[in-house]
Amino acid sequence: MLDTQPFERDYAGDAVQRLYEKAPGSVAFKKLRKRLLRDTQEAISRYAMLAKPGGRWLVCLSGGKDSHALLALLLDLKWRGALDVDLLACNLDQGQPGFPSQLLPDYLQSLGVPFRIERRDTYSVVVDKIPEGRTYCSLCSRLRRGHLYRIAREEGCDAIVLGHHRDDALETFLLNLFYGGRLAAMAPKLLNDEGDIHVLRPLILSSEDDIARFAKAMGFPVIPCDLCGSQDGLKRQAMKRLLDDWEKEHPGRRETMFRALQNVRPGQLADPGLWDFARNALSGASHPEHRADNAEEKA
Repeated sequence: MLDTQPFERDYAGDAVQRLYEKAPGSVAFKKLRKRLLRDTQEAISRYAMLAKPGGRWLVCLSGGKDSHALLALLLDLKWRGALDVDLLACNLDQGQPGFPSQLLPDYLQSLGVPFRIERRDTYSVVVDKIPEGRTYCSLCSRLRRGHLYRIAREEGCDAIVLGHHRDDALETFLLNLFYGGRLAAMAPKLLNDEGDIHVLRPLILSSEDDIARFAKAMGFPVIPCDLCGSQDGLKRQAMKRLLDDWEKEHPGRRETMFRALQNVRPGQLADPGLWDFARNALSGASHPEHRADNAEEKA
């Protein structure tokens, strides 16, 4: 089942006006909005996300604070003439118990934003496949990603846009380091195996703290990511606590760590697939991890 809102080309201005009509008028909020817009625009430019001006992006709206902020900021940039793409908001209702199915359609309708709501009961599949006591997130994410690729193709979108931010990338880096035995995080831009759809993360330079304060000030109708009851004890939460402890002891640690992800020295690592030690130069081999379907999920 799906609900759709007709596609209109002049929606951004009206949507931005409605989004910000009850926002704080304080100097602090204006600075926060400006910083998030600047970071988002910088990420889009730095990582060549706008490879096809005039294209169409499927903006994935889970209902969490990050995806709400993502949609608002992209609409803001589009309204300012800084983002030459059409935006289609999309929520995949996966049938979790207690999910408020009408909340996001009503919200998007009130903004006048083009949207598609897809209802697929992947929750029952996950519950059937995952043993009791294990977390659902990994399989849930894979099933969701498959549906999003299909929807993007059906809607003529050339990119799926996700709300992962800087802290998500750092947590993923630590998960891979401690549990996966590899140096990998969340890439700002990836291409799927079929080569027809990009996966983009325009919030990759933004901090979770900034996004949380922005979402609270904007009063987004946030849906918590705990409906399935599988969140307790996640390794990701342990990584988040670790980063919090480091940040308290050494303020600015997150920023420094993310800067390191942008400043890789291949010859000072030990991967012969990345560095040709015989020639003392970059290897010609490409790593399969830099594909969307092999990317680390947010679980």
